[in-house]
Amino acid sequence: MDGTELLRAELARAAQSLGAPSDIEPQLERPRDPSFGDWASNLAMTLAKPLGRKPRELAQAIVERLDYARAGISSAEIAGPGFINFRVAGDVFAEGLRALIAAADQYGRSNVGQACPVNVEFVSANPTGPLHVGHGRQAALGDAICALLAATGWRVTREFYYNDGGVQILNLALSVQARVRQLGGQTVDLPEGGYHGEYIRDLAQRYIDEHSSDANAEDVDALRRFAVRELRKEQDRDLQAFGVHFDVYFLESSLYTDGRVDQTVDRLISAGHTYEKDGALWLKTTDFGDDKDRVMRKSDGTYTYFVPDVAYHVTKWERGFKRAINVQGADHHSTVTRVRVGLQALDIGIPEGYPEYVLHQMVTVMRSGEEVKISKRAGSYVTVRDLIDEVGRDAVRYFFLMRKGDSQLVFDVDVARSQSDENPVYYIQMAHARLSGIFRVGEIDPESITGVDVDLSVLELSEEQELMKALLDYPTLIAGAAQSLEPHRVATYLHDTAGKIHLWYHKAHVLNEPDEILRARLVLARASQLVLRNGLELLGITAPERM
Repeated sequence: MDGTELLRAELARAAQSLGAPSDIEPQLERPRDPSFGDWASNLAMTLAKPLGRKPRELAQAIVERLDYARAGISSAEIAGPGFINFRVAGDVFAEGLRALIAAADQYGRSNVGQACPVNVEFVSANPTGPLHVGHGRQAALGDAICALLAATGWRVTREFYYNDGGVQILNLALSVQARVRQLGGQTVDLPEGGYHGEYIRDLAQRYIDEHSSDANAEDVDALRRFAVRELRKEQDRDLQAFGVHFDVYFLESSLYTDGRVDQTVDRLISAGHTYEKDGALWLKTTDFGDDKDRVMRKSDGTYTYFVPDVAYHVTKWERGFKRAINVQGADHHSTVTRVRVGLQALDIGIPEGYPEYVLHQMVTVMRSGEEVKISKRAGSYVTVRDLIDEVGRDAVRYFFLMRKGDSQLVFDVDVARSQSDENPVYYIQMAHARLSGIFRVGEIDPESITGVDVDLSVLELSEEQELMKALLDYPTLIAGAAQSLEPHRVATYLHDTAGKIHLWYHKAHVLNEPDEILRARLVLARASQLVLRNGLELLGITAPERM
């Protein structure tokens, strides 16, 4: 157990001895004012009513029953209406730092998931053009969620679902067709709802080059297959530039060719959750709490968009993914209820909350105080490649992850390019570079630092105490971010911890101290270096040793 687990366990034992239930889970948080102690708990306040006691009186009783040594604390004080503030024993910090260094790149990792499989689907862009910045935010978010899940013991499969059917794909083919004809000397307009980016002209030229004299602008199906194939390659290049990979690429079209859509509809009919009206087939989604029933098959015989989505998620369930997570734009909000209801209506054992959804808001790109809306290549939107080319992969990833997914994100290109404290990723990476510089200038191998036989009680500066607390919070932070599927917690933590490192670096002149203090501060520098590196790796960001 780490220090917080020891304290929680001892608090639970003390509370249970006073009549608290056996499943009590005491909560701990850092006091806003460090002078109050290292940890605070509102346990007595939450138990006061069920145990029929006054909060402060109950807090006193809990404190009296605590075994300080077993809890790893040096003191416990009651404050306010019944908070209990704790000070951690000095040896707990020391042992924590030594354990951190011994764990190295495994520090913060756990086996909570017990190697259970989880499918995470993200990006899943229509193959109709380069990836835009919304896709980029989703790529960073999905990739970081996968990393967090893997770090906490889940067996993760990254999946990309290609919507390679429907009206948008037909418009893509017709757009390329128009450009092929234009390049052949004909005067034609792009179709209504068509794609206008420069990439369409490039596709048309490549189609002509590949087919030479056999290029047939009348063969829309051949144009569609060519355009989808080429744009899938382009999107793959965008993802490679962003450092994102997938284990599975799933084609929507395969759901039709394999008969899975028809099978799913037949199952729903057999389950008794459909009816026909006005020539259309309806799903009784109101049976499952929806505000109205939904059309499955329109009167013209085509399916509405959520039907193949239901069929697709059946394949996930049948592939053994009892947990599935979809990372999608907020515009997919209406899909959530319909897909879940469709899966429940099949009556094949899929639970109500399957799949889980992480919805994100879009991105506004700003440069010189003005919104940037157009990319020459894409024609009507800023591509993720535009941003990577302009500010680099690390900055793009961090900026996409620094806010909670469901919040609006403003991407300020000028800030992302700056080499100053205003740029959060630069600020974090500079902290890591400074730590690395300590070892480089001192000609010390950082891997030789273990903390064994080093007196860490000499780390008495308030900046050192606060930094140690932050470092030892890292495993709890990772567990919470993975459970909530919120990588922004890691980004925020890294920025806050980098701030503590910078303060300490300026106050503690590590290489100019007496041997005893030097050795202790090298341990703190090594521990800080490892935590920053581990956290940045989870976000897919590099940890440079020089800046």
